[in-house]
Amino acid sequence: MTSSLERPSARYRRAMDAVLGLGLFGCAVLGASLNIPGADQPREQWPAELLAAISCLAVLKGRNRPRTAVVVATVCTVITASLGYLLTPLLLAPLMLALFWLASGTDVRTTRVYGAVSMALVVSTGVLNNHSTSMVLLRTVGPILWLMLPLVGGGRARLRQAYLESVHARAAHAERTREEEARLRVAEERMRIARELHDVVAHHMAVANAQAGTAAHLASTHPEQSQKILAELAATTSSALLELRATVGVLRQAGDPDTDSLEPAPGLDRLPDLIAACESAGLDVTVSTEGEPRLLSPGVDLTAFRIIQEALTNATKHAGDRAAHVRLAYSGSRLLITVTNEGTDTAPAVLGGGFGLMGMRERAHSVGGDLRAGPRPEGGFEVATALPLHSQAPEEHEATP
Repeated sequence: MTSSLERPSARYRRAMDAVLGLGLFGCAVLGASLNIPGADQPREQWPAELLAAISCLAVLKGRNRPRTAVVVATVCTVITASLGYLLTPLLLAPLMLALFWLASGTDVRTTRVYGAVSMALVVSTGVLNNHSTSMVLLRTVGPILWLMLPLVGGGRARLRQAYLESVHARAAHAERTREEEARLRVAEERMRIARELHDVVAHHMAVANAQAGTAAHLASTHPEQSQKILAELAATTSSALLELRATVGVLRQAGDPDTDSLEPAPGLDRLPDLIAACESAGLDVTVSTEGEPRLLSPGVDLTAFRIIQEALTNATKHAGDRAAHVRLAYSGSRLLITVTNEGTDTAPAVLGGGFGLMGMRERAHSVGGDLRAGPRPEGGFEVATALPLHSQAPEEHEATP
């Protein structure tokens, strides 16, 4: 059922087609009445007018059935030419419009076949029914030129319509692509923020929880040591608040997201502070470095720090012997990091696929590195990662032998 907005458009098209049909019929009637000195034409005009009326009625349906309109208009024009009427542009007007609809609404092969057959029939009929050699040029070259005009114009209209459709299709595709890219960027940014907040909160809260438990345990027997741990607990919570403030400050920036944040991103230069915080929570941490330390890109430096931070956080919560070892090995263009503990526990929270293990893997892959984590055969747990000195795409990393 057509809507109220579609009815006026349909009525307008029908009215325009009726006016067009009347205009074509008037042109054909005027063309049938034209006479050139020396040309032998019929005295009666009604046969040409009748044939023109049939052609105009067929052309009115030419938008939807261009092949039928061309066939009917060609037959009527051939009969008109066989009766001796001079094929002027006015008399050819219905056939010309039918050929235009055909060229603009069908493919090139159909246009060429129907156009060639129509011109051949019309021209050959005009030549065969004319015995005057002086009129041969007028009855051949003229119809060919006039019938070629709508074919060329219709072809250009078809190409223009195809071009506009391709432009609209590209615009729609670009719009969909922009929306999908925006959603992807939002999802990636949410994952990055969630990973950053998890690393900050999980580490500091785990250390603070361990410090509070140790202070409570030593409060009655070693009050001086308990007071020292409580002071370190305050420093731990203060550090957590500062990192949370820096992270939230980045989220609240209204300008360019690539601008520098209020606080430098942490890196391996803050490893001593991290170890001191873990030791205050009761975890004995040793660090060994192999090879000459190299300068890391900011992204790799942050990734290395966060992976060590998360691994030590898990050791603080789950290591049975309350000891961990961090090994940094600079080898060629790679930084190899290994965090191990030799306790008897297997870190069930990590093995269960928590967000910490997932975040470490995502961080390593984001800079073109790799990470594995799991229980050691001799006992305890190990986190090992290989990071490039400078960040690169994961695809480039996988392609590197």
